[in-house]
Amino acid sequence: MTSKTNRLSRRERQIMDVIYAKGEATATEVSELLTDAPSHSAVRALLRILEDKGVLKHREEGKRFVFLPVESVEKASRSALKQVVHTFFEGSLANAVAAFVDSKEKISPDELKRLESIIKQAKNQKS
Repeated sequence: MTSKTNRLSRRERQIMDVIYAKGEATATEVSELLTDAPSHSAVRALLRILEDKGVLKHREEGKRFVFLPVESVEKASRSALKQVVHTFFEGSLANAVAAFVDSKEKISPDELKRLESIIKQAKNQKS
């Protein structure tokens, strides 16, 4: 199952990134946090479009709308990661992990232990 957030334009995805990072945001807050933001009215229009696409909802606080994601950040991040693995790593999680491990990025000993634990747990679940 693909997430609705996989079908967003670049600007719509940027807006969703702002809202996921903050947990919720008004149109003004989104405008302030977007790089090279469009006009305030354009941001409001994009927020309405995102609501129509079913990825955002809002609540009213006085005269302003506060926008929240429909999907939890956990569900959206899993879906996005699956899409990246599919698109860039031939659907192979092992290839994606290898790309991180083989990169110049340092993996802390704690992160390595956590990865080992996750892999061990996955092996035990498959047995």
